[in-house]
Amino acid sequence: MDSFTAAAPAVPLRVQPETRDVNAYDDDPSLGALLGQYLSPTDLAVLTPALRRLGGLVGDRLDDLAHAADRNPPVLHHRDRTGDDRQRIEKHPAYVEMERLGFGEFAMAAMSHRPALGLERPVPHAAKYAVQYLFAQSEFGLLCPISMTDALTRTIRRYGDPALVERYLAGLTAETLDEQIQGAMFMTERAAGSDVAATVTRAVPDGDGWRLYGDKWFCSNADAGLALVLARPDGAPDGIKGVSLFLLPRDLPDGSHNAYRIVRLKDKLGTRSMASGEITLEGATAWMVGAAGQGFVQMAEMVNQSRLSNAVRAAGMMRRALREALAVARGREAFGRRLIELPLQRRQLMKLTLATEQALSMSMFTADALARADAGDDEGKALRRILTPLLKFRVCRDARKVTGDAMEARGGVGYIEEWIEPRLVRDSHLGSIWEGTSNIVALDVLRAARKEMAHVALAGALGVRMADAGVAEELRARLTGLLARATAAVDTAAKAGAEGDHRARAVASGLYHAASACVLACDGALLGDRRRTALAELVIRHKLTPRDPLAEHDHDLDAAAEALLLG
Repeated sequence: MDSFTAAAPAVPLRVQPETRDVNAYDDDPSLGALLGQYLSPTDLAVLTPALRRLGGLVGDRLDDLAHAADRNPPVLHHRDRTGDDRQRIEKHPAYVEMERLGFGEFAMAAMSHRPALGLERPVPHAAKYAVQYLFAQSEFGLLCPISMTDALTRTIRRYGDPALVERYLAGLTAETLDEQIQGAMFMTERAAGSDVAATVTRAVPDGDGWRLYGDKWFCSNADAGLALVLARPDGAPDGIKGVSLFLLPRDLPDGSHNAYRIVRLKDKLGTRSMASGEITLEGATAWMVGAAGQGFVQMAEMVNQSRLSNAVRAAGMMRRALREALAVARGREAFGRRLIELPLQRRQLMKLTLATEQALSMSMFTADALARADAGDDEGKALRRILTPLLKFRVCRDARKVTGDAMEARGGVGYIEEWIEPRLVRDSHLGSIWEGTSNIVALDVLRAARKEMAHVALAGALGVRMADAGVAEELRARLTGLLARATAAVDTAAKAGAEGDHRARAVASGLYHAASACVLACDGALLGDRRRTALAELVIRHKLTPRDPLAEHDHDLDAAAEALLLG
């Protein structure tokens, strides 16, 4: 079998192996193969130069910029040098250059809304998330403003007043950074984190618009040109039905700054390149988006897009972590042997590989479901509804372990901030918190099952897909049985209501692993790729089958590690 890494052969022995000369796109044959499955040959041919260009920046120029921006976080200035109250956030030149790459050259926030990257129409979702997957291998923080700008644009185009869309769409999709309007969402409050129903920010009618009063506790991309804000209009009922969605501009049409101020910036563990802050609304002008009392339903559009982006970013960080660990294992010698030749090291690398490849296949499958949903396909809508929280829950948690174990693979040097491993570890922890903690998104999986029977739709779609892909009959029978068990477990927990909530994480993990084994098996059959079929078997054995931890040996994992990693 071939290796998962195209650059596997002939890695020179080094004291500390580097990956600067590796193109992240060319080094990831799985990514190119899966894109060939979800994109037309013509689209893939047009997009490949941009993907390869970005792959060349990862580990080289983009790495240098990300490292500099991480070491030089943004600074909030409250006054100018004459003492006038003119708030501004000073961003390091490295971050600004990354903005030019992300928002400008690669049009990452705009590509779903206008032609980009050589295509004469908006870029398909599979390709958009492939770009994010590659970019995240060097820089996670900037992808938050990029994702929020994309999601804000999507949300106001769906729910906003046409006059607002006409006023701001050109800036949100501009080709140059100087013309670009970036987006954000100001949702959380000190006492209302994930409990949006507890929102206390006030909205007061003012002519054709509204005035907002209150504090927002965690506002990423704090100086964005536009933000979607949750607030409760005066007189609205308590609870979630009283919360509405508002579009808040940083600057008013006359050029003056809107009536809110940034109180301070957060001193974060990770994503230090990007400014997150606390904001006080002091009668800020805003416009209601959509119907009153439907704020969270409408904000969910933006949240779900951000959740999917979060999961894809986590998958990208896992891929980078795996690449670093493989480079060390192939390029470093200990005890007279290359590390990759040591059986215990191979087993650990195989575990990293399994989680990483699961995440990639599931990310592409979910992107395809989103494309189907956007086209009006009912099954696609159901799949998107359950796959988004499922992916965000499991992939973001897996990234924390994969990045940590990859840091260990480099040894003590991997703990030093000159290398990317510490930043991957720090950034990976955000995914399990941002846009809903693990508990919140696992419960959302149960809500999707309880309200929309989305788990049943997922099982049905995967059954058809396995048959159409030509998955071997014996393997398909085992996968069908495991998928049925996982679906039944979700069903039982969902129907139990609050009594079943304590099972949310366990049954969500089971459904993710069963679904990912099916998707890997389909990928293997459709692509003629024995590696992905072997990975499906490993998911069955190591994620879905009870094992005795004191058993003498897991020969299948050793055999897979030798075949898939050594080639």
